[in-house]
Formats: sequence, C-alpha cells, structure tokens
Amino acid sequence: MEKFSIRKRIKSFTYAWKGIGSFIGKEHNAWIHLTITTAVIVSGFLLNITSAEWIAIVLSIALVLSAEAFNTAIERLVDLTSPEENYIAGDVKDIAAGAVLICALAAATVGLIIFVPYLIRLL
Repeated sequence: MEKFSIRKRIKSFTYAWKGIGSFIGKEHNAWIHLTITTAVIVSGFLLNITSAEWIAIVLSIALVLSAEAFNTAIERLVDLTSPEENYIAGDVKDIAAGAVLICALAAATVGLIIFVPYLIRLL
C-alpha cells in the first residue's frame, strides 16, 4: 500500500478539475444542463425557496451533472475501445444515456414539486 501524500492528493484534485474542464468545455449536453442549472438557481433566489428545497435542488443538480459526466466518460471509453460500429458498444452508450435521462426526469420532477406551488401563488 502506498504511503499517504498531501502532494499526491493535491495532484488528484488537479486531475479532477481538468476533467471537469474537459467535460464543460467539450460537451454540448453539459452546456444545456448548466443553462438549466443557472435558470433554476436564479428562480430559487427570486422565489426565496426554503433551505430544504435548496438541498433537494442542489442534490438534483449534482445528480444530473454527475450522470452526464459518467455518460461522457463511458461514451469516450467505448469510442476508444470500439471505434468500429458494434451492437454491444452502442447498447452500452444507450444505457448510459438512458441513465442520464432517468436522472434528468427525476430532477425535473423535483423542480416541479418545488416551483409549481410558488408559481401558482404568484398568479
């Protein structure tokens, strides 16, 4: 087992930030998620949602962005290991994309549960 090293831990954070930068910089779906994230955060401040609602929103945002990042990593790995068309490789990518959809639908549901009552009160 390797000895604990602060330097190596800091370096691992550098790699993680590099990965986040690559994800945000190269993935159009990440831009879509971040645009929606911005709208949700602004809405949360404007509607003065509760702390518990913020917790649900933050966890939902983290879930969707994480799922999209995992999907991106899976797609890139599949493309690297199976550059030619392959049914199983395509199925793997579809399943990963489906996981993102499940998370996004759950997050949208959380958003509706939180924001619809506020919007009804405004009307």
